[in-house]
Amino acid sequence: MRTPIIRTGAALAAAGLALLVAPRPATAAPTPSPGATPVTRAGTSFLTATVIAAGQPVRVSASTGDFLYWSFPATAGQRHEVTATVSLPKARTGASTWTVEVFDGLRRRQACTAGAQTPTVTASAGSVALGCTLRQVRSWAEPWSADPLPGTYFVRLSVTELPEPDLGQPVDVELLVSAEGEGSRDDGELRAPLVPNTRAGTVLTGEPAAAPAESDDDWFDGDWLPTLGSRWAWSTVGGALAAVAGVVGFALTRRPRRR
Repeated sequence: MRTPIIRTGAALAAAGLALLVAPRPATAAPTPSPGATPVTRAGTSFLTATVIAAGQPVRVSASTGDFLYWSFPATAGQRHEVTATVSLPKARTGASTWTVEVFDGLRRRQACTAGAQTPTVTASAGSVALGCTLRQVRSWAEPWSADPLPGTYFVRLSVTELPEPDLGQPVDVELLVSAEGEGSRDDGELRAPLVPNTRAGTVLTGEPAAAPAESDDDWFDGDWLPTLGSRWAWSTVGGALAAVAGVVGFALTRRPRRR
C-alpha cells in the first residue's frame, strides 16, 4: 500500500518542480512606431536637448564621457518606458558603469519602477543595455509630492565610472521612448456628495411672508447714534486728561512778562 502512495507523491513533487523551473514568457520589448523617422542627433544639456516623440527611434554616434540629452512630451494617463543600447569599443582597459536618467520640466529626477538604470559591464562586453520605466503621469498632484505631471521630460544618458584611458572612445547609442495608456485615471464624475448632509432643513410648501417695511419715524429716536461702549468711554476720559495736562503744563511753563 505504501508503494503507490510514495510513487504518487514523487510524481506530484516532480510536476511541481517542473512548473517552478519552467521558463516564463519574456515581456515584449518596445518597438518603434511604423514609419517613424529616426533621430540622429543628441543635445549636450537641458537647454539643447533634442526633441523626440514616443515611438521614434534614436541612433547617434558619440564619445565615451559625453552627456547626451533628449526631451519628449508626456500627457496625463501615460506610462513611459525608456530603453537604450550602447555599443562599446573593443579596445577597453576596464569595466564601466552607465546610467540613464529621466527628469521632469522642473529638473526633478524621476524614479524608475523597473529596468536596469545603472548597469555595469566588464571590459570584454560588446554592448550594455539600459532601461527605465516611469510611473504613470497624473493630471494633478500635491505641491509637496514628486509625482509625474503632464509636460516635457528629459532623458540623460552618460557613463559614471570607467578607467581614464577609455575616455573619448567612439560609441553607438540606440534609444527608444515608448508610451502606454491614454487618458487619466484621476478624471471622473462625482456621483454622490463627499459629506452627506445629516441636518437637512424642512421643505417650504408655501410662499414665505414678507417682512414688514421699516418706518422713517425712528429718525429722532437716537438709533442712528453710535452706542456708548468702552471705546467711547476711554476716548472721553483720555481727552479730558489730555486737556488737564495741557493746562497744568502751560501754567508751569508760563513766565512773567518783562517791562
